[in-house]
Amino acid sequence: MKPLRGTITAMITPFAKDGAVDYGKLREVVAEQIEGGVEGICAVGTTGESPTLSHEEHHKVIEKTIEFAEGRLAIIAGTGANSTSEAISLTKAAIATGGADATLQVTPYYNKPNPEGLYRHFMTIADLGLPVVLYNVPGRSGREIPIDVVARLAKHPNIVAIKEAAGSVDRVSAIKDILPEFTVLSGDDGLALPMIAVGAEGVISVASNVIPREMSEMVRAALGGDYRLALAAHRKYYRLFRDLFIDVNPVMVKEAMALMGKVENVFRLPLCETDEAKREKLRSTLAALELI
Repeated sequence: MKPLRGTITAMITPFAKDGAVDYGKLREVVAEQIEGGVEGICAVGTTGESPTLSHEEHHKVIEKTIEFAEGRLAIIAGTGANSTSEAISLTKAAIATGGADATLQVTPYYNKPNPEGLYRHFMTIADLGLPVVLYNVPGRSGREIPIDVVARLAKHPNIVAIKEAAGSVDRVSAIKDILPEFTVLSGDDGLALPMIAVGAEGVISVASNVIPREMSEMVRAALGGDYRLALAAHRKYYRLFRDLFIDVNPVMVKEAMALMGKVENVFRLPLCETDEAKREKLRSTLAALELI
């Protein structure tokens, strides 16, 4: 398994004008990430619009991402679901493809399992053999993974990391307090720097779709202890971190990449394009950063 450290891009899934997955653009996006120096890619997570991809598309996007990456960086396959049987099916398909370093497993959403149900769900996936990155995102899932459950899960040799997208730097400290060797990755670009300062090993980043090199350099500086350089980068790109979330993710990151001429501004319902006011705010930020 390649190290899960540094900047791991929560990659978009590009669609063509007719709404089909655009695998040609996917190749270009992967190539740009590699050229930008990121340490990894997470395919078909939330930012990859996993809820509206068919299972066949889900498998193929992961397969093509692995193919296009050619072993040059870590690949995390987004294969989580709120049904354990579905998560098993998606994860088995990723294992069968070969080449994924880990699976991202979101907290089961909507059905809001109790702590024991969460524990059994994640343990069942871990037993399949692919290293697991837990994904704590209560704003989307409606349920936080309690820290005592994280501690229980961390005893499984295949549960290797957690993506913290609860907006809490204190949770990183709390996890590191009881699990000092367990890998924590920030799930928020704007909190990557403070989370690294208290022990996170990197970020699963939305912004690195837009600024892979700049995000990678900021995170490497922070991990190397050069907080002056990392803070300067954080302050420079803070408005971008903010504006990529003024509408629901991944709407604004796709809007940004469309404004930059990289992908079509195409979504699948119930996601759709943003309104003109938000687009203009994002356009202004991109222009100020000389990205368009």
